[in-house]
Amino acid sequence: MPEYLAVGNWKMNTTVSEAVMLASAIKENLGNSTPQGVEAVICPPFVSLVPVLDVIKDSSLKLGAQNAYSEAKGAFTGEISPNMLADICQYVLIGHSERRHIMREGYQVIGQKMKAVVAAGLRPVLCVGETLSQRKQGAAEAVVRRQIETGLVDIHSVEGLVIAYEPVWAIGTGVPATPVTVIDITGGAIRAELAKLYGEDAALEVPVLYGGSVTPENVSGFLQEPSIQGTLVGGASLNADQFTEIVRLTAEIKSGV
Repeated sequence: MPEYLAVGNWKMNTTVSEAVMLASAIKENLGNSTPQGVEAVICPPFVSLVPVLDVIKDSSLKLGAQNAYSEAKGAFTGEISPNMLADICQYVLIGHSERRHIMREGYQVIGQKMKAVVAAGLRPVLCVGETLSQRKQGAAEAVVRRQIETGLVDIHSVEGLVIAYEPVWAIGTGVPATPVTVIDITGGAIRAELAKLYGEDAALEVPVLYGGSVTPENVSGFLQEPSIQGTLVGGASLNADQFTEIVRLTAEIKSGV
């Protein structure tokens, strides 16, 4: 069975002092120890990574970055390389829908970033998902499979890989998908594409997360679906009590699997 994860993506929220306070509250709620069998990851903005690391370094919380550049170093003003993150983080989000649709990152760019993140020894969380119009056109599975294929083009092993399925139409809208509407992707298209690239046994080792308006009230429904091994949490991760409740529920449901 893949491991279970709860990943909090703070996006472009919190000042440095607010990030430190939020990380401190999450750490206190968890009592320095994440429930057994669950990896809890928080992804603050770049400017807060080191201050937050100082807060959580003696806890079981893990740190993730929200993005990385595709080169190790060089004249790329304003960018952050995976090598710079390697001494700070364990995880990096790549291909989040906001990077794809707002910053216009294409398939090739995301594939290059994935290769660089893996080379730096970090765990990439490859984000995939379709827009509402693509789903209405019946293209959801094809879109997700292409995002996986192009994102993993130079990745030769699934070791450390995490896939996060985030239907674009459910992110930040307060209208999440339902477990019934996502199993064709989490248990179908994603596993099928991973099996095509790496074989069926390897495909089953990769944790698949659901992201999109996840809350403590709806998370159990997603986690009870066997094809989902955790969540990528947005707004609720900015509330220490809500995020730690999601971590707790993840552990509770995992223990019953």
